[in-house]
Order: sequence, then C-alpha cells, then structure tokens
Amino acid sequence: MPLAVRHAGSSGPPDTANGQYVSGNFFQTLGVPAWRGRLLIDADDQEGAPPVAVMSFHAWQEKYGSDPSVVGSTYEINGHAFTIVGMAPAGFVGAKMVKSGMPDIWLPLSTEPLMLGTTARIKNARVDWLDLIGRVRSETNPKALQAQLQSEFHGWLASHLADMSPQEKAVWQKQTLRLSPGGAGFSTLRRDYSESLLLLMFTACCVLLVACANIANLLLARGLKNRQQTAVRVALGASRGRLVRNALLESTTLSLIGGGASVAVAWAGARLILYLAFHMLERSTWIPVQATPSTLVLLFALGVAVLTGVIFGIAPAWMTSHAEPVEAMRGANREVGGGRHWAQKALVIAQAAASLVLLSAAAMLGGSLRNLERQNFGFDPDGRFLVYINSMLVSKYKQEQLVPLFREIQDRLSAIPGVRGVSSATYAPMAGNQWGHDIRVQGKPEPGPKDDVSADWTRITPGFFDTIDARMLAGRAINEDDNANARHVAVINQAFARKFFENQNPIGRHFGPASVRNARTYDIVGVVQNIHYVTWGFRDPARPMYYIPEAQTVQFDQPDLQSDELWSQNLYNIVIWAPGHPADMLMQVKKALAEVDPNLVIYDVQPYSRVIQGTFDQQNMIASLTWLFGAVGLVLAVVGLYGVTSYGVEQRRSEIGVRIALGADRGSVVAMVLRGAFWQVGIGLGIGIPAAIGAGYLMASQLFGVKPWNPLLLAGATMLLGLAALCAAVIPARRAATIDPMQALRSE
Repeated sequence: MPLAVRHAGSSGPPDTANGQYVSGNFFQTLGVPAWRGRLLIDADDQEGAPPVAVMSFHAWQEKYGSDPSVVGSTYEINGHAFTIVGMAPAGFVGAKMVKSGMPDIWLPLSTEPLMLGTTARIKNARVDWLDLIGRVRSETNPKALQAQLQSEFHGWLASHLADMSPQEKAVWQKQTLRLSPGGAGFSTLRRDYSESLLLLMFTACCVLLVACANIANLLLARGLKNRQQTAVRVALGASRGRLVRNALLESTTLSLIGGGASVAVAWAGARLILYLAFHMLERSTWIPVQATPSTLVLLFALGVAVLTGVIFGIAPAWMTSHAEPVEAMRGANREVGGGRHWAQKALVIAQAAASLVLLSAAAMLGGSLRNLERQNFGFDPDGRFLVYINSMLVSKYKQEQLVPLFREIQDRLSAIPGVRGVSSATYAPMAGNQWGHDIRVQGKPEPGPKDDVSADWTRITPGFFDTIDARMLAGRAINEDDNANARHVAVINQAFARKFFENQNPIGRHFGPASVRNARTYDIVGVVQNIHYVTWGFRDPARPMYYIPEAQTVQFDQPDLQSDELWSQNLYNIVIWAPGHPADMLMQVKKALAEVDPNLVIYDVQPYSRVIQGTFDQQNMIASLTWLFGAVGLVLAVVGLYGVTSYGVEQRRSEIGVRIALGADRGSVVAMVLRGAFWQVGIGLGIGIPAAIGAGYLMASQLFGVKPWNPLLLAGATMLLGLAALCAAVIPARRAATIDPMQALRSE
C-alpha cells in the first residue's frame, strides 16, 4: 500500500513510500537476519501491540542517507506513530517482485485496522488480499502436503457457507489449492515478460546463425583464395590434420577475441533492456533487477562463441585442406563462373533467409506497437494531464468532507491559466487500476454458477466525460444535481448495455452489486461510449463498466461492499484538460494543491500521452530490440554477400579479362556479377518468405492489429533486403567492369 512517511514532530511534506503488511513470523520464515536493530516478531503482530515497522536497506540508504539514528526513531506513517525497530539486510526485497515498486517498509498485519479504519480487510473473509508462504521441512512430500492443505482449505470454505452467494455455494467444492516452489520468488515480471524474452532469444539465435554463416563464408573464401599456398604445403609434407588444426586455431582465436569484446556489448545491452522496460516508471520506483550480466550468463555466451567458432571453422578448414599438390603447378587461382564452391552459395542463401525472417519480425512488431499506441481508447489524450494523488495518507478526512475537498481541488486547478476543464475519479482511464464485482439487474433471474455477470466501476465528479472528450450515446452524463439528496444514479458504457440489456433501452432500468437485494440501487441515466480502462487485453472486447457520482453514497449491509463504497470516495486521479500544454504544469499543479491542503500526497503529474506510452513499455522494448537485431542481421548479411561477391570477382579475374578482351562491355560484366549474387539472394528469399510467415504465426500472441501473413510488411522487408543486397553486390560488380584485360591475362 502507499505510505506517507515523515519524522515525528516534523511539519514538512511527507516522503512517499511503498508499504507491505506481513505476519510477525515473516522474516523468521524466510530465514532473514537483521542488518541493524531487529526484525518483526510474533509479539509485534498482536492486537494492542505498540506499532512498529522494519525499513528496507535500499530505502534507508537512498531516502535517509544511511543514517544510523533511524533505528529506534519514531516516524509518522500515514499520520500514525510507528517506531522503526530495524533494517532488513542489503539485497532482501521481500517475497514478490512487482513492476509497481518494491516494499520500503514492512508493517505487522495487526496494524491494518489502525491504518485503514472502517475499510480494513483483515477480518473480512470475502476479500482476498494476502499471499501465503510456507516453509516446508526437507523430508516433506509436496504432493501429500498439498492434499492435506486442500482438505484444510475445503474445511475452511465449509465453515463459511452462510457467507456465500448461491453461485458460490454451487462451485465451492471445486476450489483447488496448489503449492508452488518459492525458491525463485513470486515474480510477476517473469510472468509478464517470459513470452517476450523467448521471442528475443529466437531473434538472437537468428542473428547468431547469420553471424556464423558470415564467418564460415569468409573463412571458406579465404581458404579457397589461399588454396595454392595450401597445395604447396601439402606438397612439402604437411598433413591435412595439421592444416585443419591451424585453421581451427585461427577461428577459435577469432571467437575468443569476439567473445571477449562482446562483454562490453552485453553490459550495454543489459542496461538498454532495463531502460526500455522501465524508463517510463516514476523516478521513485525501484525495481531490483541488476543491469550487470551474471558471470554464468557471460561464461555461457563465451562458450557458445567458442563452440560456434569450432563448428563453423572446421568445415571450411576441412574443405580447403583437400588441395592437391598438382594445383600448385596449374595455378590455383584460375576459375570460371561455374566453379565457385557450393558451400559459399548455400551460406549466402541461409543468410538471406534468416535476415528476411528478422526484418519481417521487426516490421510486424513495429506495426503492432504503432497500432497499440494509435488505437481508439474511447477518449482523447491530447492536451490532457493525469495527476496521481492521495488525500487520506496524512489528512484523515471524514466521509462528509471529501465532496467539498474535491470540489475545492477542481476550482483551484481550473484557475490555472490555460486549463479548460478538471475532473476527478477513483481511477482514470489507463491509470493502471481496476475495480469490479458481480452485479444484479432488477427484473432478471438469479444467474447460474457459470454465468459471467461481472462489471468494472469507478466514481467520478461532474463534467468527467467532457474533460476526457468521451461521447455520450444516450441519456445524460453525471451532473451537479446528482448529490446526496437525489436518487442514486449511474452511467453505463456500451459494453454494459449490450451485455445486460441486449437490444433493450437501458435508460431508466435499475441494477446494483450482488446480491439480488441490491438490484434497485442505481438508476441508469445515460450510456457513454466504451472507454479503455485496463492496461491489458487489448484484443478482447470492451469490458462492461459503470460510473457513479462522487457526491452519492450507498449504505450496504455487506462488509465488503460497504468497504469498497467508502474507499472509492477517495479519488486517486485528477484529469486536467489544458490544450497547448501550459509551461510548468507540474509546479502549478503542486502549488494549487498545496494551497488546498499541504498534506495532500502528490505522486506524479504526467501528460496523458506519456501515460499511454508507459502502458506499452514491454511492447516497445521487444519491438526496439527486434529492430536492432534485424539491423545487425541485415548488416551481417550485406557484409557476407559483399565478401563472397568480391571473392568471386577476384577468382574470375582472368575470365572477366577474356570476356572484356573479346568485346564484352561494362554493362554486361556488371549484369553478370549481379546475376550471380542475386540468384542466391532470390533463393534465400524464396526460403525466407514462408519461414517469415511461420515465425509470424509463432509470435501471434505478441501482435495487435497485425496478421502473421501481412503482404505489405513482408513486401517491405523483402524490398529492404533486396536494396541492401544490391548495394553489397554493385561495388564488386563495378570493380569487375574496370578490370584491364592485359593485366588480368598477364597475371596468369
């Protein structure tokens, strides 16, 4: 949970921090010692115990300058006095890694009612908000333990049958419990990035194959060029094994040098990945992912470099070692057009195919990212700012004070020059939060246990839809008349109307959160267009959603609904419509809010366009790195084609001289060389196009609005590769056209 922390007795603005509730035996279970002072114990996690907390080493170092007096000092945390009893050790970040930031302070579970008051969840059996961690004895059978815990779990559920809805009673016996190994931690980052990192591994392997083919081709070309020297060595008694060993020594040395030089590239590449993945986060957000490649990973990469050097160096070495001594007398350099080695041609074809796959993948991911950022979100982000605040961390406003507070906030912000509209919401579109529950519609029967009757919701102030430029489709928007003395109203979106009312007119109908006794709670007064709220599932249909006024409160008899009702009135997001992006918006917003209440906690003020860009950090990272790999693969393929074509021209120097002497013009010579290069590239494209289509289907889960079979993107990648191949081949071709026939024949 978010925390506001300041030293007891201080009147300055509080520091923002991340807090996490843990049981008293949390550190003991994980076997974590204290860095300074002590950690939490069971006695701290009892009702009535003095409020204490443990600070993370990172927060102590970064926010408090490693001040030893922090331990034992009293700090106000969300307006309550806590004693910091100790520091967690360096490197300990808790049991879960999340992108929203790591814990700065750990609080005992028993302090949750103190911090949250009437919205506390610790004794609410219908709210799931805690992760369970168990330390298992070494001799324990995990399957037997899971079966035992499953039985305990069902016994606990059976004791709460009275609290269950009819739908829950129909399925509670099907609930399952699974044990998951905790040795690697519970990382949502691993879950979120696993598919994307596999895609990066695939593209990296393609680049590796192109590089290997390139090196093998160049080594083979060099070996064939030195075939006369090799033949002389064989004639003088050198064994083929010795020739192969010498060639392998050379290729392995090159691999070691390249692998050593790549350490710097790996270092910079790791930092680049982290920057692309997390650069849109707040500066205060700390993600404990190191930008230094691990020693094991570097050793593995070095081993791959040496292994590929051996594999792709031994074949050219073996081929060139089979030079007969008689070739030294004939002139090993004499060759005609049909005598070029088949291995060189095959490697050029493989390079072209792999490069096309890389370029096609980069084009598809780039198009997908463009579609994600330019899609219709149901509102206009241009000229709008999103403010993240929390009014309840320090100032403990009563429920009846919140409506006047946010009205005053909107009045102050509206007075900023250039601002045309201000509205607040529990959470705004694409702000990274989502609330939802099951609903019941008046006049409709109780849904079945498998029926999806869920909907998302948020609380807003009047003028919200005008501020974000969302279009009303029917009825009216929430206005100033929707106050505490009026009937409870709601505005629904298109998806809500389609899901629960199909083709009927929803205006004037009633609904409410489950159970059925709440079905008359809200009177539908309007329908607004679908607005994208959640930051995932962009391929899925729009989610049903409804909006209720900030000024109205419903009294529910279910504790979980009443807790949500009270919690939602603390509006966390403010949307400011300021066309033209007035200067110093951040400072003006902070000044205006400080005039309302200096204890208001302001997390960030961002242009809405930047908020949306941050939503697609992961896709941006994958697309950028795939483009980088595609560019590297293209450069390698171009270098390889250039090297092989140049070698071919050198080998056919005498033949070209004869052709020119017999009357061939420069154009025909250039065309001959280009034909030799492009038939290999053409075969590579013929293989690469179906391979690129197959790769598109494999990465379909990473695409949005882009089909795996996209003729336009594939044609663009093909043209780019063709132009690059033309640039690589035209230089040797022009050089061939300038060969002097007399010099070419004299060299023989």
